[in-house]
Amino acid sequence: MRTIDVENWARRAHFEKFAALEHPHFGMCADVDITAFYAAVKERGQSINLAIVYVLTRAANAIPEFRQRLRGKDVVEHEIVHPSTTIMADEDRFSFCHFDYKEDFSEFARAAADRITHYERHPTLEDPSGRDDLLFMTAIPWVSFTSFLHPTGAQSVDSVPRFAWGKFFEDGEALKMPLGVQGHHALMDGLHVGRLYQQVEGALQDPERVLGLA
Repeated sequence: MRTIDVENWARRAHFEKFAALEHPHFGMCADVDITAFYAAVKERGQSINLAIVYVLTRAANAIPEFRQRLRGKDVVEHEIVHPSTTIMADEDRFSFCHFDYKEDFSEFARAAADRITHYERHPTLEDPSGRDDLLFMTAIPWVSFTSFLHPTGAQSVDSVPRFAWGKFFEDGEALKMPLGVQGHHALMDGLHVGRLYQQVEGALQDPERVLGLA
């Protein structure tokens, strides 16, 4: 982890402008093509939801702005960030579930499966104490939404990016998925979210390489 020199940061003016706002978060939602990805994951008996968590975390780690966080007046940049997603604990209640990101998907999936089992038995709405090296995620498989707004803590300092994906739907011969991304405008702009979508779309088109399924 490194602390960014805000005084000499190329983004200083943007940072100061948006950090001063009461509601500095922004988000966007776009449909992504998961035709090849879904087929490859299901053919090998893997969890599609867990594979999506992996792809989003992989993409976020490739973009510095998704690893940056506000700490008071400071800005820090983590070397690696990890997913914290929702899982169903029973028919009507969900639990938070925290994973460690690993570059190898098979290793990630094995460790994540153990964590899911733990949180299904011991549901919690607590975040790991003192950690901001997280990415908050949720699946909404009942709705193909066109926009999404996440709850946040203290608006000016809660800088953890949020992700949500919805019900898959057919569009001609393609299978698509709505994907919402929310970030803190003091740390990122639409350009950076656009890069995130590019990373995700590239991974979804090449599942064998990204997930090591070949």
